[in-house]
This record gives sequence, C-alpha cells and structure tokens, in this order.
Amino acid sequence: MPLTNEQILHYSRHLIMPEVGVEGQEKLLAAKVLLIGGGGLGAPLSLYLAAAGVGTLGLVDFDVVDLTNLQRQVIYTTADVGRPKVEAATERVQALNPDVRFIPFNERLSRQNIQQIIKDFDIVVDGTDNFPTRYLVNDACVFAKKPNVYGSIFRFEGQTTVFYPFQGPCYRCLYPEPPPPGEVPSCAEGGVLGILPGLIGLIQATETIKLILGKGEPLVGRLLLFNALDMKFREVKLQRDTDCPVCGDHPTVKELIDYEQFCGVGRGMGGGGGQEEAAVQPAQGISEILPKELEALRRNGRKVFLLDVREPEEYNICHLEGSHLIPLGTLPQRVNELDSADEIVTYCKMGGRSAKAADFLRKVGFRKVRNLKGGITAWAREVDPSMPTY
Repeated sequence: MPLTNEQILHYSRHLIMPEVGVEGQEKLLAAKVLLIGGGGLGAPLSLYLAAAGVGTLGLVDFDVVDLTNLQRQVIYTTADVGRPKVEAATERVQALNPDVRFIPFNERLSRQNIQQIIKDFDIVVDGTDNFPTRYLVNDACVFAKKPNVYGSIFRFEGQTTVFYPFQGPCYRCLYPEPPPPGEVPSCAEGGVLGILPGLIGLIQATETIKLILGKGEPLVGRLLLFNALDMKFREVKLQRDTDCPVCGDHPTVKELIDYEQFCGVGRGMGGGGGQEEAAVQPAQGISEILPKELEALRRNGRKVFLLDVREPEEYNICHLEGSHLIPLGTLPQRVNELDSADEIVTYCKMGGRSAKAADFLRKVGFRKVRNLKGGITAWAREVDPSMPTY
C-alpha cells in the first residue's frame, strides 16, 4: 500500500536516506515485532520502534506499573502507577504514532502460550529480566525459526546480540546451563543505572530495524558488551555450538520444557518483565519464619540473632532494629562472628540471598537457623508499613 502524504511527511527523515527510502519504510510498516517485557528495555524499544513506524508491535507483560519502575521505564508516568503496563504502554504508543497497531498481551508468558503468541510475528525482542523466561524465549524462537534480539542489563553494564536460528548461535550456545538460583543478583537486588536500559534498548531497536530493512551487519555471532562507567564497548565473537541441545546438529531438546525447574526457581517466573526477582525455592532442610511470627517472638522477648545479608547500601535504606549486617559474599570469611548457640534468622530484600546464607550456615554446623520468608519487603508490607521499601 503506497504511503499517504501524511506518512511521507512523518517519515521524511527516513525516506531521504538511501538505506531506507520509500521501500524500506514500507517494509517497516509491514513488519510485525513482538516485545517480551515492558520494563527497562521494553520501554525504549516500544517508543522508538513505534516512532520509526514498525507497523505491528506486540507487548507481553503481566505486571503493573510500580513507583520503582519510573527511574528507568520511561514509557510510564506517575499517573500510571498501579495500572497494567500493557494498558499504559498501549496508550502512549498510540498517542505517539497512530500508524502502529499495538497488540497487548497482559499475561504471564509460559510454555503453554508462547508458541501461539509468537507465531504471527517476524522478530522477537527479548527484554526480560530472569533466566527461565530467557531460556523459554530462546527455545521457542529456535523451534519457530524466528530471530531473537537479546539484551540484558545490570548496574552499569549491559550486553546485546542477535540470536538468529541456524544462522548463528542461540542463547543456549552462550549459556548452556543457568547459574545456580540466587547466584546472579537481579536488578531489584543489585540495582541498575536508570539510563543504562535506554542505551541497551536502543541498540536492540537498531538491530531490529536493520533486520527488517535487511541492511548493515546484524549482531549475529557477536556479543556487544557495554560498560557505562568506562564508557567503553567491546565485542566478543560467538560460535554456534554444534552440540547445543536445541540448535545443534543433533538436538536433544525438541519441545518446550519446564523452565522453572530447569533454572531451579519457584513459580515466580516473570512473563516478560513481570517480576524483577524470581522466587527462590528454599534449600531442602531450611526452615522459614513468617514476618508476623518473627514479630511475635521479638515482642515476647525471645532472643533472636537477626542476620542481614544484604549490601551496606541496602542496609542504609532500611533494616530491622538490632540486626547485624554481614553481606552474603563475606559470610564465609566472617562466620566466626556468629555463635552457633544462637537462634539465627537470616534476611535480605525478598528472601533469595538469605536462603543461601541459611543453607551455608546449616552446612557449616549451625542448627538453629531460619530464613525470613519474603525478606524485609514482606516485613514492611505485613508488619511495619512505615518502613521504606526499594
């Protein structure tokens, strides 16, 4: 369908570029791109792909806008807090460019629905923040032979590449096995520079447009690493693993699996940015204590050693009165500061790191150890609503 006069004016800066032109803009308007996650990466992706005139954009996210999102998720405003992200994003995108057909999927992404969701899209862009969803998206894209434009962020660092099935490596070629649960902190635990997802998200958007236009050299087989503190980019060459269980010469994984079980986490798997921290299953033999149970013990004068295993910056935001700070990474070197005769309750932000701490203490001989279920976030919600949360 030929461009209208209004579209010619709207996309004029594209049309005068020989790499785009009228033909390229028509390709953009005909393209169908699915965004997995409406968080830090999904926000700039939605805005810039819509502004560029990508004709059909889908967004998968089951989360609602939270005040903590606004530090980096620039598609939302304070008026959107509490609204479904896909609802707020739909309004913003349609206001930005009425040419765009925006399809919201306000649901948790799973192996039961992903193949149905992605089947009508040309390109999938992964802006998720947890390992089960990344493996799920990767495998589904390999099976459907759809390019997967990948990005991830943490603190001051980000990375991006294009996983193009059978033209280059897939995510499993790069990361054959997920890290142990809780070993890699989430952005909710470790933080992220608010500007960083904008940088990485725009690189993903650029790669997506290059794929649509068929121009330039996409990041297939190349992992682009960025460090904002040094303001440096570096590139790592990636090779397809011929023994990869999904895209290798003799694949052993031929259908979608239980990705929560594969990654060793609970059913808190984000459906594309839906949760910033997956629920970690407590190690076998580790008992938990609920916030109100802990409150009752303290109110009754029971002596409990409260072990905070977060980082000092987190402790300075909020902490339980009388608690002792020993960050998880230093616990093996400082375990001598604890008395095995004490009743110990470990806690962190949401319970993942403190579960690891409790498991470690149990293995080195401590017997009276419990983990605060839900961490200090649950304490603030259920016991002390005046406590700040982050």
